[in-house]
Amino acid sequence: MTVYKYTGRTSKGVLKKGTIDSISEQDAKIKLREQGINAREIKPSNSILHKEIYLIPPVSQKDFVLFCRQFATLIKAGISIVESTGILANQVSGKVLKKTLWLVKDEIQSGTPFSMAVAKYPKVFPPIFINLIRAGEATGRMDETLERLASYFEKQYTLKKKVQSALAYPVLLSILTVGVVIFLMTTIVPRFTVMFEQAGSELPAITAFILSISEFIQSFWWLLVIILVVVVGGSVYLYQSNPSVRYYVSAFIIRIPLFGPLLQKALIARMARTLSSLFSSSVPILQAISIVQRVVNNPPMEKVLAEARTNLESGGRLSEPFEKSWLFPPLVHQMTAIGEKTGSLDFMLENIASFYEAEVDRSVDTLKTLIEPIMIVILAAVVGTIVLAIMIPLFSLYNQI
Repeated sequence: MTVYKYTGRTSKGVLKKGTIDSISEQDAKIKLREQGINAREIKPSNSILHKEIYLIPPVSQKDFVLFCRQFATLIKAGISIVESTGILANQVSGKVLKKTLWLVKDEIQSGTPFSMAVAKYPKVFPPIFINLIRAGEATGRMDETLERLASYFEKQYTLKKKVQSALAYPVLLSILTVGVVIFLMTTIVPRFTVMFEQAGSELPAITAFILSISEFIQSFWWLLVIILVVVVGGSVYLYQSNPSVRYYVSAFIIRIPLFGPLLQKALIARMARTLSSLFSSSVPILQAISIVQRVVNNPPMEKVLAEARTNLESGGRLSEPFEKSWLFPPLVHQMTAIGEKTGSLDFMLENIASFYEAEVDRSVDTLKTLIEPIMIVILAAVVGTIVLAIMIPLFSLYNQI
């Protein structure tokens, strides 16, 4: 939802100002009309209190994939766009998508082209969807366009889930490790602290260190929470507000051993698949690159694509910036160059996408095989160090007795 500021008059002519939550400006006008307010001016609010912060997208990717596949099936069966939109508006489970489809249907029935209707809801319909629909309307091949869109979003969804499955295990095990350490430091270690103080014997350095950490956590846990909130909040703010920070953080993540190459392959696959789909639908190359820049959502790749766009505008080739960038392996620029020379760029990009999607599959399997023993060793080392620090002085006390 977006917060809109409005100025209007009631049915009695009273001037009224305020804000309203809505998925679009058109929907906001309808809501205000239902409240008896005739809006004269309506625009998105720029207040920081009204900024959209999505922990999850307004429409889940799974719901959108199902919508695309069902839409393609209905259009292929000969059902009109208006009827198909109405059918899907009744069937979809997501509230935002359902409401948007009803609004789109109303727009179409009033004579608005489907591409223009969906373009009014950029939070729901991504740029590639809007532009391919526009191309499908221009060529009269809506059924083929929707089939291509359905396949595209299915592949993107599958790719995303594979990457998430590879990252889920180390994240969960890291959280478990932190939880176990906090439990040991706040519950188990303090019990031995009293025993060691009563014994009065000199403690090994590692034991004294662990006891100090335990005491600090118990006394200043609130300070640690504040530091954590400030660091995380500050990092998120810097990442979102500072383009340079976003660029260098994204570049650093791609260079991280094990995980970095997986993310790099997934990015290349997504970029190539999107460009291929756009070229196959006769979207102009400069416009296609601009769309891909918004789709990939990765500053280093966005920079290379911006350079590619500038190079094409000056009469150069798409493959040249790919060749100069550290982000793309030689295979990418070589196959892109061949595609440009032979006039089969969309086919070559599709092959690149298929190759790197298969590479992601293999990388995920390899990563799962490697990461499990590594994370178990890390957990054992951390917990083992704490246990060893407690056991060493216990053995000394036992020998004294």
